[in-house]
Amino acid sequence: MLTGHYVSGLLGGVATSAAGALLLLLGGHMVYSAIRGESVSSISHRTFWGMLVFALSVSIDAFSVGVSLGMFSAHMMFTVLLFGFVGGAMSVLGLLLGTRVSQSLGGYGEAFGGVILFAFGLLFLI
Repeated sequence: MLTGHYVSGLLGGVATSAAGALLLLLGGHMVYSAIRGESVSSISHRTFWGMLVFALSVSIDAFSVGVSLGMFSAHMMFTVLLFGFVGGAMSVLGLLLGTRVSQSLGGYGEAFGGVILFAFGLLFLI
């Protein structure tokens, strides 16, 4: 968040436009992948290397969220505590509902998530 606050001071509106463009690209790619329906082979998360890659990807994602929140001058302690609480609650909820919902939604869940990211990207650019 400190890095994002610093970058926000340097770049201002350019950072918001870049974030919007990245959200548009990511959301569009998610919708495209869900519509195409190609199966993608992935590495096993049960191996050491799989866990390492998974941990690295989560860390990079958390860093990008922190930078983004820092750009909007969010209150740091409140934001960290809120993200921790909501993240834990959503993990438990996802485990409880995942098996039931995944059978009925299938690939539409990824497309819906992509539409949401695309909408946020548009809001950033407007």
